[in-house]
This record gives sequence, structure tokens and C-alpha cells, in this order.
Amino acid sequence: MLLSSAAWFSLRVINEKRVSAPRLDLLLTFLEVYRAGSLSAAAQRLGVTQPAVSGQLARLEEQLGEPLFVRSSKGVTPTARAAVLASRVGVHVDGLREAVTPGDAQPLLAGTVRIGGAAELMTLRVMPALAHLTRRGVRVDVTLGLADDLLSALAADRLDVVVSAVRPKLAAVVAQTLIDEEFVLIACPALAHTIDAERLQTDPVAALAHLPVVAYNSDLPIVRRYWRSEFGRRPPNPVAMTVTDLRAVLEAVIAGAGLSVLPHYIAAPALETGKAVQLHHPQAAPLNTLYLAVRRGAPGNPAVTVLRDQLQQAARSWNSL
Repeated sequence: MLLSSAAWFSLRVINEKRVSAPRLDLLLTFLEVYRAGSLSAAAQRLGVTQPAVSGQLARLEEQLGEPLFVRSSKGVTPTARAAVLASRVGVHVDGLREAVTPGDAQPLLAGTVRIGGAAELMTLRVMPALAHLTRRGVRVDVTLGLADDLLSALAADRLDVVVSAVRPKLAAVVAQTLIDEEFVLIACPALAHTIDAERLQTDPVAALAHLPVVAYNSDLPIVRRYWRSEFGRRPPNPVAMTVTDLRAVLEAVIAGAGLSVLPHYIAAPALETGKAVQLHHPQAAPLNTLYLAVRRGAPGNPAVTVLRDQLQQAARSWNSL
């Protein structure tokens, strides 16, 4: 049955009352304020007055039922709710805006973002997630290294963003949780067959003690943490090989050099093809939290903010590592 114009209008009013999803223009204004760090700068970018920006922001906060920014004489500081909202809608709003921008228009973003992280994570997850930003005029400079060194470089203004495997403790650095990585204990099938299955259930440390370890470094940080978490003691296993790249660790394990503990996202291809097998199946996989760190009080850089939003959006699609 066809509805009259009046009926359609009534239905639309009812639906609008039921669904209080923020309008796109309010989200666009919110993103500009979030990225610019002040109402006046956002107004300038949008080509409107500051009261107009303030009014739209107030309407959005009213719809959401909570404040998105803490106002001060130096600008605005986003709340935790604002950070979550920006990471959820930023990529989508940017995509809509980009879709209606003429092909010969200037890119929405410009400048350089200096980002650091571990070689494996940056290679397999982060760089593919950021590739499209280069088409929007952003240059991404990547530094690979250990978390402590990268966080020191961030505090010294040599980097803008760090994906860190350790919680930052530097006063100049602020961080938020990005994602948890899961760890698995693996070996090649030939070595797995040398393990006594019954003993593995009753005394796993002794059952695994004859197998050498392929380690990320001589301190065995990943292996030692797994043993303490799951078995309650340090690993007594001899070290067969040390290599500071988890992808190389995996290849050594596949070749039969020994067992190791790796993030699931690195080990997954070998586990799926049978080149490696998981030796131990805990009730809950041991986790390590990865953090997205920036310098506290750094001047607002829209490209840095968009990059952070994109990484948070991508991390939700990864679920866990």
C-alpha cells in the first residue's frame, strides 16, 4: 500500500524521535574541533563563526548526554568519550568528505607524521592500515626499533606517534590502549612429536625442558613471561638461537631450531598450514597490551590526529593480534 505525503512525513517524524543519531554536520564540526584543539581554529577551517561551532558542539554533547571537551584558556582538551567517538567516526566522515571533493582539489591533509614501532607489527599491520593516507597528501616517516628507544625519541620530539609494546612511564608522553596481542607456544611438527603428551599435562616444564629455545633476545622476555604466567617458573630450556625479529624467530622454529613463544598474528600462517603446531592451549591466551603514544601537550597536527584515528579504527577490525 502506498503512503500519502502526509503519512510519509509523520513516519519520518516518528523515526527521528526514536533515533537520535547525530547529524553528519555535527560530527564534522566535532572532528575539526578534536583535530584543531580549539574552537576558533576549527571555525577557521570550516569557514564559519566560532559561536556557530560552539553551538553545534553543544547540540552534539546534548544528544550524547556527556561533554566531549574540557574548555580552558589554551583551547579544548578531548575527554575519553571524545577520543572513542573520533576513532569510530573519523575515517567514515573523512571518506564521505573525500568522496564529494573534486579530483583536482587540494588534499585534505598535508605534512609529515613521524611514527615508530616494532618492525614486525609495523610491517604486517600498521603500514597497510596507513597506506591510503599518502594519497591524501600525508608523508609518513617510519622508524623501527625497541619501545624504550622509540618512546625516548617521542619525548624528545623526534617522533610524533609510537606504537609501544610497553606502557609509557615518561612524564612527557601520554598513551591510550590500542589492542592486545595474544601469545602462543609453538614448535615444528617433528619437535612436537618428541614431547610426552601425558607429562605435558601434568608437568609441562619438565615435558618441554629438552627442547631448545629460539629467542627474541638473550633475556628471553617473551618466553620467560609465558613460562611464569602459565607454568609458574622460569624456563630451564637451553637457548639455541637469538634473533631480534619475530618473523625470523618463526622461520627458525619452522626449520626445527627449537620452540618459541610468538604473537598469534605472526604465528597464524604457519599454524594454519601445519608448518608449526601449538604445544600448549591455555584456558585464556597470555596477552600483552599495545599502546598508542603521543607527546603530551604537542601542538595540534591534523595529520597526526587522523593517523591516530585510522590506527584505532584498524585495530578494531583486527580484534586481537
